[in-house]
Amino acid sequence: MLNKDMKAPTKTMNAAKKSSRPAPKTRAGNKPAEEKVGRYYYKGNRHKQLRAFVTVVKLGSLTRAAEALYLSQPTISLQLQALERELGLSLLERSRRRINLTDAGEALYELTRPLVEGWETLDGDFQAKVKGLHGGRLTIAAGTSTIQYLLPDLVRRFRERFPAVKLQLANVTGKDGLAMLREDQADFAVGSMLDVPNDIAWAPVHHYDPMLIMPPEHPLAAKEEIVLEDLSPYGLILPPQRLSTYRLVDLVFQQRQVPYQVAIEVGGWDVIKEYVAMGLGISIVTGICITEADRGRLAVRNLRQYFPQRAYGVVMRKGKFLSAEARAFIDLINPGLLTHRDYDESGHSQR
Repeated sequence: MLNKDMKAPTKTMNAAKKSSRPAPKTRAGNKPAEEKVGRYYYKGNRHKQLRAFVTVVKLGSLTRAAEALYLSQPTISLQLQALERELGLSLLERSRRRINLTDAGEALYELTRPLVEGWETLDGDFQAKVKGLHGGRLTIAAGTSTIQYLLPDLVRRFRERFPAVKLQLANVTGKDGLAMLREDQADFAVGSMLDVPNDIAWAPVHHYDPMLIMPPEHPLAAKEEIVLEDLSPYGLILPPQRLSTYRLVDLVFQQRQVPYQVAIEVGGWDVIKEYVAMGLGISIVTGICITEADRGRLAVRNLRQYFPQRAYGVVMRKGKFLSAEARAFIDLINPGLLTHRDYDESGHSQR
């Protein structure tokens, strides 16, 4: 049986044990809750918050972003609120019709979009690095002339090296091509540009002279030197007015105050060359479409002294993360292009 003198130390030991126990953990971690004041988390995942932010900006609404990410609209909203509270800045200006970026939002979007896109393609890029390009998909936007005259040899070489990659050539031009880039429906585009928007990076690679084409028996075919005024009496066959070639021809004639007439508007260089060969008119085309066979059936004269060269190159959205497949194709177009100052080593557009 224990006496009183033996019980006292026991109480002291129990008190010591209690005092030596660690303070209970809070939900925020080992630190007391008061040390976490000012920190707001929604499920504590910065990647999810940034992915929600980028998706909302790309698609223009919370509803569409929620559908794309298979989440509820309140979840997207909470993730955005948590991100804004953590950064201490307003990122979006919300209205009934659309969502606009604040200055801080634009800065964050420019930084995070390549990161989010890179994360989403990480698995495929990793496999491509480890095993080589044994799969994947590549979509290139380009106009008819680019697909027909510039890309065939590049496509052949790419298919020889990477036969398992599914390649899609989207036949689009102008605004339609830019829309595909902005909506990430195309990895990049190949073509010619007269006006480059601020959100687009363009690297010209090939340059082609403007050429006057006519039937061999045409009166102008006998002249070695042709001036712009010589074209006035003859009807031109040109692409439709919505295309840049027509606008460029019209601009040169207007600037030099030389009258001209359009006999036929028709799309496609092959069609135009065929109509010229039939004697239905003359035309001003880009040298990209002139083949050796054409020189055998048409009279061709260089008009570089009047019309500017047309440059063809790689077009992409600024900040776009290039997949391994895209980088491989661009390297075929120009091996040094991705080391250009507009791009970093991973293929991100820097401007």
